[in-house]
Amino acid sequence: MKKIIDDLKKNLSSVIRAKEQVIEYILVVLFSNGHVLLEDVPGVGKTTLAKALARSVEAEYHRIQFTPDLLPTDITGGMIYSPQTGEFTYRPGPIFCNVLLGDEINRASPRTQSALLEAMSEGQVTIEGQRRPLPAPFFVVATQNPIEYHGTYPLPEAQLDRFAMRLEMGYPDADAEMAIVLDQRQTHPLESIRAVASTEDIVRVQQAVRDVAVEATVVRYITELVRATREESRLQLGASPRASLVLFRTCQALALMRDRDYVTPDDVKELAVVVIAHRLMLETKASYSGVKKSDVVNDLLETLKPPV
Repeated sequence: MKKIIDDLKKNLSSVIRAKEQVIEYILVVLFSNGHVLLEDVPGVGKTTLAKALARSVEAEYHRIQFTPDLLPTDITGGMIYSPQTGEFTYRPGPIFCNVLLGDEINRASPRTQSALLEAMSEGQVTIEGQRRPLPAPFFVVATQNPIEYHGTYPLPEAQLDRFAMRLEMGYPDADAEMAIVLDQRQTHPLESIRAVASTEDIVRVQQAVRDVAVEATVVRYITELVRATREESRLQLGASPRASLVLFRTCQALALMRDRDYVTPDDVKELAVVVIAHRLMLETKASYSGVKKSDVVNDLLETLKPPV
């Protein structure tokens, strides 16, 4: 297990410079069988990270550029009529892969965005009443641009709740940016990436994550934190029970990645903001007052006493 995790980290770090925490959290989401939303400005490596992960895992990778005219069937596939046979046959869409990059997901209509909901929640799509399972592992990396809202459709809360984490890449520092430029003097580092794990290896790690021990006191700490968001006066909408389950599972994955077979309260504290904040909805007064969702979660962490 440790070799698989270390090799994946090394591969991704060779392409994405100075983003060790983002890389670690991306793998935490993958190993916890979740999906990730990358919200950041263009050009910081969101697409490159998804491609590097797919090549590192020897996985089938598809990219969908979300646009206002994209239809649900452009994602899930649909029934195609054959003049030769006079019958309709199903043609799978790009969602049938192991790593799916949904680029600028907020540019598609809500109807098209919702085509991902069943796939992200249940690992399947339903076409003409027939359930079609997706390959395992199935990992969605969705991106959106936080600074340009012209022609975009904000993601509804129901869909935001399907993402295990919301992460920001951020700009690299001066040395890392120079290294990025030098890395691409001749060829892109992606060209030299070789697979270091199979999809079967990832499924095995996902199964091992579930064996990581979590004390009852830590579980209570997780649920109390999530429940506290529902009673917070600055929030119009608190986190759902899904947030408790996702925080529980991602903490297990983080512990496994750090070579531990148990979860600590510090794991909960570390992941709370990236797992919970995007699921919250601020009250109107709080949002206009400059309150951030991450501030609310951090305040609750300060208030709640962690188990010893």
